[in-house]
Amino acid sequence: MTLYEAETEAETEAEAGAGAEAELVVHHRESAADGVLVLTLRHPLGETLPVWEPGAHLDVVLGPGLERQYSLCGDPADRETWRIAVLREAEGRGGSAYVHGALRTGDKIRVRGPRNRFPLEPASRYRFVAGGIGITPILPMLAAAEEAGAEWTLLYGGRTRATMAFTGELGRYGDRVTIAPEDESGLLDLAAVVDDVPQGTLVYCCGPAPLLDAVEARCPAGVLRLERFRPKERATTGPDTGFEVVLARSGRTVAVPPDVSVLDAVRAAGVEVLHSCTEGTCGTCETDVVDGEPDHRDSVLTDGERAAGETMLICVSRCRGRRLVLDL
Repeated sequence: MTLYEAETEAETEAEAGAGAEAELVVHHRESAADGVLVLTLRHPLGETLPVWEPGAHLDVVLGPGLERQYSLCGDPADRETWRIAVLREAEGRGGSAYVHGALRTGDKIRVRGPRNRFPLEPASRYRFVAGGIGITPILPMLAAAEEAGAEWTLLYGGRTRATMAFTGELGRYGDRVTIAPEDESGLLDLAAVVDDVPQGTLVYCCGPAPLLDAVEARCPAGVLRLERFRPKERATTGPDTGFEVVLARSGRTVAVPPDVSVLDAVRAAGVEVLHSCTEGTCGTCETDVVDGEPDHRDSVLTDGERAAGETMLICVSRCRGRRLVLDL
């Protein structure tokens, strides 16, 4: 259970909402920093929105073949609006350019979720590290840690102060927050944050891949929780050979050729599966494994979850044998 606890009824509602799809209206849009646009979304009829917890994200459907994941960065107690922040990426695949250039106040967009693969776990102390747009899932975590009475600090870096969103909001936390633009202070002093982590402390990190890799390399085992916006460089544990997938709910067997993902193979067989990024980063297609050994190639599951082999992300992961039985 995450630190931000809800009543049983609310938890049930959150589980139901994780796969739900809705049409929302862009209620407000504003700039939060150079290249960062904040959208406030609400239901077109003013209906109450599903509950969510810090770390949750939305799957936002911007058009045919244009679906992106954005972290919720507002107040979980606000059931009337949701807030997301979108970084305009010059080398992106079109999602951020569409949001910045075409999406206007009053426009409707489809969303799925919220879903959460980056929950804030209970701890007496937290050390948060954010880089650039990686501040978005961290922002509501700070408020939750504060409400719980936990000790915490945040180290927040970016290219320049002007490109770093929500610095004004962070001012209320005083010296627990360190704002460290690279052009003013150089690279983040990670040693001060992740070396010698006291017992009972969890480290939460989100940002660009080099930052995540650096924190992961320094952090003591078992204390780090991170979220990636881009897939991690995958070290495959087996060759891309073909195998069979048995669909446990129907008993059907689907062949997965060497150059086809499990997701694509089962969809081609007429089985619809919730999916989004197809890169192994969002967790939408996570599927229970009934039998067989997955070859995990995602950027979501923890080492413990991979070792257990109870679930897999079927958009990228494969089989280490000749046969998998999945709960599909």
